[in-house]
Amino acid sequence: MSISRFEAISESYKRSNITHEEDGRRSELFGLNVFNAERMLQHLTKDALESVQGAIFSGTKIDRKVADQVAEAMKGWAISMGATHYTHWFQPLTGSTAEKHDAFFDLLPDGRALEKFGGRQLVQQEPDASSFPSGGIRNTFEARGYTAWDPTSPAFIYGTTLCIPTIFVSYTGEALDNKAPLLRALHAVDEAATAVAKYFDKTVTKVSATLGWEQEYFLIDKALAQSRPDIVLTGRTLLGHAAAKGQQLDDHYFGVIPSRALKFMGDLEKECTKLGIPVKTRHNEVAPNQFELAPVFEEANLAVDHNLLLMDVMEKIADKHNFKVLFHEKPFADVNGSGKHNNWSLATDTGVNLLSPGSTPMKNLQFLTFFVNTIKAVDTYEELLRSSIASASNDHRLGANEAPPTILSIFVGTQLSRVLDELEGVSQGKLSPQEKTELKLNVVGKIPEILLDNTDRNRTSPFAFTGNKFEMRGVGAKTNCAKPMTILNTIVAKQLKDFKKAVDALVDKKSLKKDEAIFNVLREYIKTSKRIRFDGDGYSADWEKEAKRRKLSNNKNTPQALKVLTSKDSLALFKSMKVMSEIEVKARHEVELEAYILHIQIEGRVLNELVYNTIIPTAIEYQNKLIKNVMGLKDIYGAAHKGLSEGQLTIIETIAEHLVDLKKKTDIMVDARKSANKLTDTSKKAEAYCDNVLPYFDEIRYHCDRLERLIDDQLWPLTKYHELLFIN
Repeated sequence: MSISRFEAISESYKRSNITHEEDGRRSELFGLNVFNAERMLQHLTKDALESVQGAIFSGTKIDRKVADQVAEAMKGWAISMGATHYTHWFQPLTGSTAEKHDAFFDLLPDGRALEKFGGRQLVQQEPDASSFPSGGIRNTFEARGYTAWDPTSPAFIYGTTLCIPTIFVSYTGEALDNKAPLLRALHAVDEAATAVAKYFDKTVTKVSATLGWEQEYFLIDKALAQSRPDIVLTGRTLLGHAAAKGQQLDDHYFGVIPSRALKFMGDLEKECTKLGIPVKTRHNEVAPNQFELAPVFEEANLAVDHNLLLMDVMEKIADKHNFKVLFHEKPFADVNGSGKHNNWSLATDTGVNLLSPGSTPMKNLQFLTFFVNTIKAVDTYEELLRSSIASASNDHRLGANEAPPTILSIFVGTQLSRVLDELEGVSQGKLSPQEKTELKLNVVGKIPEILLDNTDRNRTSPFAFTGNKFEMRGVGAKTNCAKPMTILNTIVAKQLKDFKKAVDALVDKKSLKKDEAIFNVLREYIKTSKRIRFDGDGYSADWEKEAKRRKLSNNKNTPQALKVLTSKDSLALFKSMKVMSEIEVKARHEVELEAYILHIQIEGRVLNELVYNTIIPTAIEYQNKLIKNVMGLKDIYGAAHKGLSEGQLTIIETIAEHLVDLKKKTDIMVDARKSANKLTDTSKKAEAYCDNVLPYFDEIRYHCDRLERLIDDQLWPLTKYHELLFIN
């Protein structure tokens, strides 16, 4: 049961004296609760250590005997750290994480007790799969599913539980999670990128995709959050008039962090450090009560795990500080929403960032190879990449003034655009001495300037090159990074395979030198992918028209965006790269649509309850007070009361008009929701919710927010924006 608005406000004023633990030296705490390489060196035998390292770096299989040794070492370390339970920590298609805890406890046949944890418990578990989303892969009565250890992501202790990162698959082998397809995509890009990197350095044996996410979030007082049923049940405010002061002055952005928020951040960073999450940056974001946290770049699989763990840690630490963390992409109207920018690159095992320009012709040709191939991959599969960030909540954010538009384009900056245009103009085939000199000058003379950050930043670009990485800005704050990272790494892997095939064909058939063949293929890619490059204002109406002329997709909502998942080209891509089977792709399409439907359905129900149980009764109560006041004036002043009660009468009439329209729109919305619920086809049902139900939300909100402005502040039951958005 939610508390009243005024109880919540009173409670929130008690929050200012909360203390936090002193951090100490962060480097000494880093990885304290992680069974990392240092712990393995201390606790594993040489054979076991080599086996685990082989699994991590080469993907070799760990046999059961070695698994027993690893499990015994893990158990001893975990118990020494105070752990009492273990769990397989996995990522079902809910978008978050899941866990089932088992104690380090068993009974011998003679009744004696002992702590037990063996290789079998480490490598594989069997959680009930019946109630997780499966998109039709599993029937409800077919409950068997398996979790399997992912040794590339180290186990960690959270609270008193040893958490073992795992994949989650069905009894018949299909992936029921977000981690398994990601691992397959990372393997695909490793193979494809390594083969291409060997053109430039024969010693390269592995290429890893790296990820640095930037997590945006809102902090609001826990008591105030509990007073708002819409925040409790949907994660955002369905109603609420804008505060007189919001973000207009931009005074919150990079401003002094409020002391209460800073205490929360200090404890959060300490806990993250112990868990091996390399958090580094914190600052105020644009909107009031909005903040950002970012870590050091990591290998993509580990970075995804760390982001999911971070969000869980944030909620727990926030609760201790009497805060509520909001990860919804648009929890408040009229102020910026929250994203999770994904900064992506490729790194070799020789320590080279393949997307970092160099100082020699060969290094720059290597940079151009991976730079242009990434652009080509995004151009070919722009619609598929757009689908990876689609959700009911992110639909509210994309295209708003703080987020990129729904049209996917790439920003590379003036300097690199000039380089690509000049390279495009060089003749095809064998290069003349003059052209070789021109190429050398173009590549060496222009690209190193990027090292000085001579590329601007474009906040309207969904996919921007920022010096030595690409930044995918459209990812929503709630989104599991595994989804966009799976698709991005898959399409880049496919593109690099096609590139190598084309280069080798030119060398074999036309007797071109390797460097000339590479350049000729890149030149063609620069030309054919030119439509995706755009450095201008992504919000402008002119760009929308231009994008349409360029035949770029513009899928403005989730049902539209997800259609591409099950296209013939998409299914062929995932199959050829061995990332997902047709069954797995179609299952995810079904799960995403179902999630979209349920989110809007829940919001519609909450909105209906707020209107009928809260807004309308409050408006009528205030209207009755005004009527009683007018009647009292009439009793005292007779006919003269009309001049004295003109203002009251106007407010009474205005309230009545809003009530009529409010009830009408709410009833229509409810009927539309009931009609949508009768549809059995998931795609049509999602479209019905999008086209026939969702549009009424803003209309209903309009009347509610106007009533908020009219009604006595002492009567209004919902905590207002000016109370929610400023930490006291």
